[in-house]
Amino acid sequence: MKQRKTDHLELALLSQTGIQSKDRRFIYEPMFCTHPVGEDAAFPFMGKTMRLPIWISSMTGGTEYAGHINRNLAKACREFGMGMGLGSCRAILEDDTYFDQFNIRQYIGADQPLYANLGISQVEIALKNKDLGPILRMVERLDADGLFIHVNPLQEWLQPEGDVIERPPIETIQEFLERTRIPLAVKEVGQGFGYQSLKALLKMPLEAVEFAAFGGTNFAKIELERSEPVRKKLLEPLALLGNDAYEMLTWANELYDSGEVNCKYLIISGGVKSYLDGYYLVEKSKMPAAYGMASPFLQHARVDYEMLQEFVSYQANGYRVAKNYLRLNPDFLPD
Repeated sequence: MKQRKTDHLELALLSQTGIQSKDRRFIYEPMFCTHPVGEDAAFPFMGKTMRLPIWISSMTGGTEYAGHINRNLAKACREFGMGMGLGSCRAILEDDTYFDQFNIRQYIGADQPLYANLGISQVEIALKNKDLGPILRMVERLDADGLFIHVNPLQEWLQPEGDVIERPPIETIQEFLERTRIPLAVKEVGQGFGYQSLKALLKMPLEAVEFAAFGGTNFAKIELERSEPVRKKLLEPLALLGNDAYEMLTWANELYDSGEVNCKYLIISGGVKSYLDGYYLVEKSKMPAAYGMASPFLQHARVDYEMLQEFVSYQANGYRVAKNYLRLNPDFLPD
């Protein structure tokens, strides 16, 4: 105790907080809860169960280290009760070379949600050719609970070798829903969805919509980084377009209140940097929701499981404390 009190004296001057540093999203209520202990209660999400409302957003596949990363992420999902979307599974539609990099059901376990992932172009081509067989077999072989379709017109346009989208994505998604019974979710890849696009998606009987909003990893910008300098400079304004998670959630809540929502769940991602961001957005959602993160998980999963485990543990504990002691500030408005 003597050492602790000495530390307090020495650290007091280093621990001053100015009013500007206060997180105005929350009202702190210390009187009504104990410290969180024990395992989190399970809740239904996307056909399975989760214990933390954290979704590991689609990231990687078909590269040298993808299998190592995906196995680490799957183990974390199982240990902490999270859900996961695979990176683009295009590489294993017709070829088994990289199949083991995606085949992670044994690591994530039977209870956690796991979704395969394909681009809108691959689904458009399959429907055009009247051959959904490879997609259905891929989902079945992965023992996935459903399929994400990522809608990425700006990424494809800016990618040097990108595919041409010939049909409005909403029509492709509608036809896929009509022709299959696979639980379907739809996501963007860093720009998010505008109001009308979000409205059209939420009206559909989708399992989930993931925002992948502007403010986080931006795959259109990634593609520009692969371009030669002149092309990059002239097309960069396109990569800086989009809608952020806060404005998309405001729209989703309005649509929910209007009774126009048939979609079951939201995954709020794009610019979610911490458990406080995630807690705020999930609590603000009127639909059942989880928050999605990609880059922070990727950074820690690349090394070893212990590093990832430590990172997720801090995320989980921070979220639990926030849930016990923080309430949303009704007067907060973002800048």
